[in-house]
Order: sequence, then C-alpha cells, then structure tokens
Amino acid sequence: MQPTVPREPAVAFTPVGPAPAVAGSRIRAAVRAVRPHQWVKNALVPLPLVLAHVLPWRSADTARQWAHAAGAFVAFCLTASAVYVLNDLRDLPADRAHPTKRRRPFASGALPPAWGPPLIAALAAGAAGLAAFLPPRFGLALAAYAALSVAYCLWLKRKMLVDVFVLAGLYTLRLLAGGQASGVEVSRWLLAFATFFFVSLAFAKRYAELRATADAGRPPPAGRGYAVADLRVIESAGPAAGYLAVMVLALYINDASGAAGRLYAEPIFLWLLCPLLMYWVTRVWFVAGRGQLDDDPILFAVRDRVSWATLAAAAGLVLAAWQPWRGAGGM
Repeated sequence: MQPTVPREPAVAFTPVGPAPAVAGSRIRAAVRAVRPHQWVKNALVPLPLVLAHVLPWRSADTARQWAHAAGAFVAFCLTASAVYVLNDLRDLPADRAHPTKRRRPFASGALPPAWGPPLIAALAAGAAGLAAFLPPRFGLALAAYAALSVAYCLWLKRKMLVDVFVLAGLYTLRLLAGGQASGVEVSRWLLAFATFFFVSLAFAKRYAELRATADAGRPPPAGRGYAVADLRVIESAGPAAGYLAVMVLALYINDASGAAGRLYAEPIFLWLLCPLLMYWVTRVWFVAGRGQLDDDPILFAVRDRVSWATLAAAAGLVLAAWQPWRGAGGM
C-alpha cells in the first residue's frame, strides 16, 4: 500500500531512474554505497591512545601502537561499510518509497543489487585480513562489532529502546577495540562517559527521524517500534543521558588521586569541559527540537561550525591542563 504524503509535492516520491550502465558510474555508485562519510565515527578507535597521551614519536613501541590503531581504524571502516551494504539490500523496498533514502545507489538503480554480495564479501575479507595482523583480542572485538551490527540491521533496530542501547554499544565497542589493538587499557571512567553520551546521541537520532515524519504528516517508519507520541519521552530521556555523561566527566576530574591527577599538570582547566559539553549536548537537542537535526547527530556535528568551535575549545582546555611542554603527563 502506497503511503500518503500530505503537504509534500508528489514529485518527492517520483521513482529515480537507473543510472547508465557505464563502468565509471557503477564504480562511483559502489563508492557511495559503502558510505565513506560514515567512517568519521571510527575516529573513536585511536581515541584511547590520545587520552592516554601516547605520542607516536616517543619510541618505536608507541609508533607501533599507533600503527596498530591505524590498521584497526581501517578494519572498522571496512566492516561498517559491509554492514551498510547489507542494510541497503535488505531495506531496498522501503528505501525506494522513502523521500531521501530512495536516492541511495541500490534504491535509485544506480547500482544493481547483484553487486551487493560480492561487495560485502570483499569488504569483509579486507577487514579480516587486517585483523589477522593485529592482537587477537582486537579480532574478537571486531567480530563482536560485526555480529552486533548485523543483528541490529536484521532485527534489533525494530525493537523499541533496544535499538538505542545497541547503537550506543556499537560506539563504545569502537573504544574497546581501539584499546585492544593499541595495547592501551580503556578506563571505566571512559566507558561510563561513552555509554551515557552515545545513548543521548542515539536518542537524538531517533528523535530526528520521528520528528521529520511527524512534521511531514507521515506515519512513523514501519517496524521501528516508535510512535509520534513517543517524542515527548525521547526528548526527556535523551538530554538526561547527555547530562549524566557530564556528571561522569565531573566525577573523573574530581578524582584527584586517579588518572586526571596523574596525566594532567593542571587538572583545574578540565572543569571548564563540563559546561562546554553541557552546552553542546543542549544545543544538539535544541536543534533537534526545531526539526533541523540530520538523521545522524555525528554527521551533523561534522558539518556544524559551532561543533567544530566547541571541539577546538575543548582541545585547548585539555592542552592547558596537560601542558606537555612542561613534561607533565604520560603513560
């Protein structure tokens, strides 16, 4: 049954014709299908090295740690792309009826579905090949990420609330895998912070999707487990999770005998990260409430100048607290 779309021009659902059967256009479509713009999320993989103040030029050992982190980053990019292709193949009928997803390579006809399975196999083989040269525990973490991603794609994304916690878990798994690849222990503080922070962003993703369908007068996406009436609950739970991440950060900074006291010469500067993070989380939810948030808050942040300015300010505060020119901090 075709969905009705009030207040939108009919042309928004005009089928997109297949792309010309030219090798170059198919290759470009295949590149789009693996969604390289999503690889920015895998910057979390080397983050444990950054937070532990491991500098690659310190020694041969630290250079090797960074090389392992780089290999892990690429392996995660290939694995994530394989899952994106699988997701697009599975959701092909729904994507063709969606106002924006219909432009994806498989849904638009720019890339034949027959290209999907060999593309998935090539990406998975590349990821497995890289993982073979990295510590075994990284391979286990990558396998767990792949299994959970496939489960999310095939089933879990249709379960209310479960989908949110799985999305947050996939982000946190990147941190754990990065620590396993580089040999850096991921602290419980970081895991607690990441859990609350990414739950907030996962709620923001769901909120943006529901808000877009509500504003367009369309029913929520089939099989997602949410109704428009859930917007009020989500807009309460999402910011609350973000503020809990701020609280975890404050507790970490206050633990003078812990890592903050060992790694930073002037931890007092870190306190300013708390209002800065609270500002950014609140702003994301203001933007979401106005219906201006993309489906993915991470990609929104990448294109948002205020987010970049906030990140630069946070980096400046961390440097002021670390003061590496004084020889403070370290492993």
